[in-house]
Amino acid sequence: MRKEECFYLGRIVSKYSFKGELLVKLDTDEPELYEELESVFIAVGKNLIPFFVKKARLHKSNLLRIQLEDVSSEEDADDLMKCELYLPLELLPPLEEGQFYYHEVIGFTLHDSNYGLVGIVKGVNDQGPQALFEVDKEGVEVLIPINDKFLDKVDKITQTIWVNTPEGLIDLYLNT
Repeated sequence: MRKEECFYLGRIVSKYSFKGELLVKLDTDEPELYEELESVFIAVGKNLIPFFVKKARLHKSNLLRIQLEDVSSEEDADDLMKCELYLPLELLPPLEEGQFYYHEVIGFTLHDSNYGLVGIVKGVNDQGPQALFEVDKEGVEVLIPINDKFLDKVDKITQTIWVNTPEGLIDLYLNT
């Protein structure tokens, strides 16, 4: 399995017990969907390694306490610290009309109601407090907040995103 065929589920943040249990910080709004996992892929170096899940349960808000087969000691758990967990794309929960996963919009064309054609979405930066579309405008990166106030429509058929940003926002990036 390759990373391109998977979605990021979370990161192992700490050991929970001397029996190899791990705490995973989940990257989801619905952590309860992942209490019944049968298996996960863990990124070890550049490889995704499959692990069967013995048991998993929520621990506090968005932490998953997980016991993996073949991980039965603190030493085994140490080898997996800070590793990322992935699941196959087909396990993503279905979305309602108008919703999208960030990985789906890479390559979409972004149009602004004030500016017109902005460019192509090259990525989504969700590392800060506000997720941002990373848009390539003829070699210049333009960052557009992913915000319900600005987002008018995402058309998956035509691969187009329509936004209505505050006047001058896009010009901040292009008028240097």
